[in-house]
Amino acid sequence: MRQLDEALFGVTRVLTFSGGRGLTAASGFFFQRDRRLFLVTSRHVLSDVHVGHAPDRIEIVIHTDARDLTVRTTLSILLHRDGRPVWHEARDRAGAIDVAALEIELGVMPAGSLVRPFVPAHLSSSFDQFQVGDRLAIPGFPLGFFDTVHHLPVVRQASIASSYGVRFQGQGSFLTDARLHRGCSGAPVLARSETSQPGRPRWCLIGVHSSRLDMATRDVVLDESLGLNCAWYADVLMPLTADVGFARP
Repeated sequence: MRQLDEALFGVTRVLTFSGGRGLTAASGFFFQRDRRLFLVTSRHVLSDVHVGHAPDRIEIVIHTDARDLTVRTTLSILLHRDGRPVWHEARDRAGAIDVAALEIELGVMPAGSLVRPFVPAHLSSSFDQFQVGDRLAIPGFPLGFFDTVHHLPVVRQASIASSYGVRFQGQGSFLTDARLHRGCSGAPVLARSETSQPGRPRWCLIGVHSSRLDMATRDVVLDESLGLNCAWYADVLMPLTADVGFARP
C-alpha cells in the first residue's frame, strides 16, 4: 500500500443525528496538535439555529486495516456534555467563524486506526506563499458521493478566486472557484507544497470549505450560478486547538 495521503486518510464523512434519526451528511478532517487529536468541520454542520439544525451526535468512519480498506469501524461522538457543546468555535472582529474543532480522546480511537491527520506543519507559513489563480484540491463527499467500497473521499479541483491573505468582504475568508455541492461543508482546502525541504508535507492546508455563494438577484432561468465558494482561512485552527483561549459566540 502507498504511504497514507492526508487528502484521503485525513478526511472523513460526518453524519449528524438527532437520537436515532439521521439529519445531514458533510465532510471533516483530522488535525493533530502535540498529543491532541481534533475533528474539524464547519460549525453549521454541528449547529445551525437559522434552519433549526440541532444534532445531538455525529458518526465518522475510521479505517483499521492497511491491507484491506473495506475494513472499518464507526465512531459515534456525542455533541453535548452537561447540556453544553463539546466543540470549540471562535469569533473575530467580523463575527462568528464557520469552523468548529471537536477534540477526540485518543483512547476512544480504534486499534490500528489508519488516520493521517493534518498537523501545524501543514499550515501556510505566509500569505505571500499563494496567490489568486493558484490550483487547489478539495477532498470531500459531495452530495454523499464517495467510494462506498473503500469509504474514501473524492477530490475536486479548484483555484483561489480572491486575493489570498485579504479578508473577503471583511470576513476571515477567501473565495475558491470549484464545482462543489452540499456534503462538502467542512472539507479541507489544500494547495500543493512547492518546497523541497526534507520532511515538508506534500500539502498546505490553507482553508476550510464552508458553503457555495450565489447572487440573490440572479435570474435562475437566464443566469448560471456563480460557481464560487467561501473558505475560511485555516490559521484559525491554531487558536481553536490551543489549551486556552477558546471563544464561543
